[in-house]
Amino acid sequence: MRYVQLRAFHYVAITGGFSRAAEELFLTQPAISDQVRKLEEEYDILLFNRQRKQVTLTPAGEKLLAITRRMFDTESQALELLSESRALRAGTLRIVADAAHHMLHILGSFREKYPGVKVTMRAGNTETVVESLYSYDADIGVLGDVPTGRDFEIITLNSSPITAFAAVGRPVAQRASLSFTDLAELPLVMRERGSRTRKKLEESAAKIGVELKPIIEAEGREAVREIVASGAGIGFVSEAEFGNDSRLKKIPIEGPAMLMEESLICLSERSQAKTMRAFLDIARTLAQ
Repeated sequence: MRYVQLRAFHYVAITGGFSRAAEELFLTQPAISDQVRKLEEEYDILLFNRQRKQVTLTPAGEKLLAITRRMFDTESQALELLSESRALRAGTLRIVADAAHHMLHILGSFREKYPGVKVTMRAGNTETVVESLYSYDADIGVLGDVPTGRDFEIITLNSSPITAFAAVGRPVAQRASLSFTDLAELPLVMRERGSRTRKKLEESAAKIGVELKPIIEAEGREAVREIVASGAGIGFVSEAEFGNDSRLKKIPIEGPAMLMEESLICLSERSQAKTMRAFLDIARTLAQ
């Protein structure tokens, strides 16, 4: 087994094809194919299914990819250690967040201090965030449901209560507050099942014997916001995520506050990488 063979396998696996792997490694496609073929022949194992120009991992390939991800990430960290000053001048930080605005103040401070670091950001739900971190497809995650266990370094960003909201001009928008009994009689616009906000609302209502039945279910905060702004019903969001929208009016919900927490996490085993450590240090300082 040679390094170049593992590297060829790894890049085919993460890019999804031999041509794309060749482009990433600045090699020819036949050279990449030859390295993967030799690896498979030497160990009498099939790592990829090759059907109709589509390349997918076999179960054995999936297991090997889990190892090579760690292998090449460790190599990257070693290189970063040997050239750590360069890492903070021209490195890359990949962030996946269920709600990016919770960490924009951290991002602003980080960019001001390390303008040479390229930052990429994409949206994802809790499951996507955790999967991206485990698969090394992201460096930093922002989410509400923090996974249990010791795999992650965690920094709590904020905690804010859930609030109802309605379109300005609707009669209900003039209310000073709403009880769960009130909400049960109103047209509700709620996130899809699995949403943390919806789960907390339904659990709190159930404790006092009230069932909340949405007339509209929508996927994502923005979809709920636009539907409510049209006057179709009452929506819910944490106060920290309400933002500034002149079309909408917040309405407090009576009873004990239903708090939504948001945290920044990364894999503990990767937390010492230079760019990640710099970001975490700024986040921890601002959180305090």
